[in-house]
Amino acid sequence: MDDHRAQVREFLTSRRSRLTPEQAGLPAFGGNRRVKGLRREEVALLAGMSIDYYVRLERGNLAGASDSVLDNLARALQLDEAERAHLFDLARAAVPAPARQRRSKTSTGVTAAIQHMLDAITDAPAWIRNARHDHLATNALARALYAPLLADPHRPANTARFTYLDPASRDFFLDWERAADDIAAMLRSEAGRNPNDRQLIELIGELSTRSDEFRTRWAAHNVRFHRTGHKKLHHPVVGRLDLEFEAMEFPAHPGLTMLVYTAPPNTPTADALKLLATWAATLDQSRESTGQP
Repeated sequence: MDDHRAQVREFLTSRRSRLTPEQAGLPAFGGNRRVKGLRREEVALLAGMSIDYYVRLERGNLAGASDSVLDNLARALQLDEAERAHLFDLARAAVPAPARQRRSKTSTGVTAAIQHMLDAITDAPAWIRNARHDHLATNALARALYAPLLADPHRPANTARFTYLDPASRDFFLDWERAADDIAAMLRSEAGRNPNDRQLIELIGELSTRSDEFRTRWAAHNVRFHRTGHKKLHHPVVGRLDLEFEAMEFPAHPGLTMLVYTAPPNTPTADALKLLATWAATLDQSRESTGQP
């Protein structure tokens, strides 16, 4: 994974380069600007800091930057909520380890109570992932929905690995480009939150080595929250599914997220989910008869 100073530098320069003076409310003097986007001195002006101090920040030295400084910088660069959170994560990671406040320990597994909750959801696919996008637990409908992903014997199954390394993902995700963008951006966010996560480092290294598509997106330094939205999928058995999803975190189990997919009543997707439930029941009966987990 990128070293910390490089992450900071490339994130800030990429955000600066996307803003024009007009977008920032500054006069554009002259039509021949050598710099794409804002100049460093323009960002410093907008953030209310000296050019020397901004240059220091952009070179990767966020250690010691106060919350007010970071807030001013986020406003100057017009960062969205996910980008602002990422900036603060990068600043926290810049503080030497002994001086950092102890962070909540990331949960490593799914409790029996969480699995029981998943199993109680019978009319909608529901599953649990961690921030690396490992599939940690599912209900019957989610197992059926994600059959193409779960067909890979590698465990835990991983959405990022499936998206970038399995050709079947391009049939499964009808909007593959958007899915790939989202995955890379969410992994970039997690890299800012937990830069020393060894498994995350290994996953990013694997994807960077094996996928040009991932390398390009990783280099863009985009970050994103993925809390609610729509999924357009093509299931090999029931066909097209236009799903709505909600993502919910567990305060008692940091790092775990539950996703639940639904469809409006009396729609083709709602009917397809009923068919998927029938197929899921058949799969589970088959597993029980053969003694498979």
